[in-house]
Amino acid sequence: MASRSPEVDDDGVPVGRQDQAPADSADTSGLRHEGMSPRTRSRLVRAGFYALFLLLLVFLAFFIDWAQVAASFFQPSIAAEMFPTVLLRAARNTLIFTFFGFTMGLILGLLIALMRLSSIRPYRWFASIYIEIFRGLPALLTIFIIGLGVPIAFGGGLPGTYTAGSVALGLVAAAYMAETIRAGIEAVPKGQMEAARSLGMSHTRAMASIVIPQAFRIIIPPLTNELVLLLKDTSLLFVIGTTDATEELVKFGRDNAFDTANSTPYIVVGLVYLAITVPMTRLVAVLERNTKKAK
Repeated sequence: MASRSPEVDDDGVPVGRQDQAPADSADTSGLRHEGMSPRTRSRLVRAGFYALFLLLLVFLAFFIDWAQVAASFFQPSIAAEMFPTVLLRAARNTLIFTFFGFTMGLILGLLIALMRLSSIRPYRWFASIYIEIFRGLPALLTIFIIGLGVPIAFGGGLPGTYTAGSVALGLVAAAYMAETIRAGIEAVPKGQMEAARSLGMSHTRAMASIVIPQAFRIIIPPLTNELVLLLKDTSLLFVIGTTDATEELVKFGRDNAFDTANSTPYIVVGLVYLAITVPMTRLVAVLERNTKKAK
C-alpha cells in the first residue's frame, strides 16, 4: 500500500502545522525568561545572609548592655591577678595530664589495635569489648569511676589526682586511638606485608618494621586531633577532686570565678586554651596537606 504523503500548501509547509513551530518557540522563550539562573540565585542567597548578619550586628549594638557584659566578663584587674599562676600551674598541670594520658592511650591503643586484628579469637573479643565499653561510656563517667577506683585499688599508696586522672584519660583515649591505628594498619597495602614475608621476615618483625611505621605516617593527622580532644577532656578531671598543686585550667578558672564573683577568669582560661589548641589544629592542617601530597 502506498503511504499517504502529507498535504502541503503552495509554500511547501504541511497543512495544519503552520502555527506549531512559532508556538513552541514562544513557550521556550517564556520559560527561559521566567527561570532564574544559578548565578542570580547565588547572589540573592548571599544578599540574604548579609542582611541577616547586618541585623544581628544591629541587635548586638543596640540591645545588649555592653557595660554590664564588660563588668562581668572583662575585668583587666582580675585577669592580671591570675598571671603567672594560670600559666605556671594550671596550664602546666593541663599539659601534664594531657602528656601522660596521650602516652598511655597511644601505647594501649596500639596493643588493642593489634589484638583487634589478631587471628586469635579471644584477643579480638577482648579488644572489641574494650573499645565498645570505653567508646560507649561518657568520658565524665569513666573519669569518675577510675578516679575513685585507682586510689582504692592501691590502698591510697599512689598519688591520687595525677595518677587517677592520667589513667582515666589514657583508658578513654586508648579506645579511640585503637580504632584509628587499626584503620591505619589496614590502609597499608597488603603487598608490603607479603614482600616482607617473602624476604624471610616473621609476621611480628614485618609488622613492627614495615607496616606499623607506614600506618603511623598515615594516621598522624587524626592522632593529633585526638591529642587536641584529650587536652580539652582534662577539664573533666574536676569530678575526682584536685588540690591547689594539681588543679588544671578549668578548675583554676572556676575557683577564681567563685572567689571574685566574676566571670573574667573563664575568659582568661578560654584564651589560654586557644593559645594551646589553635597551633595544634594548624599543625593538623599542615600534616593533612603533606599527607595528601605524599599520596
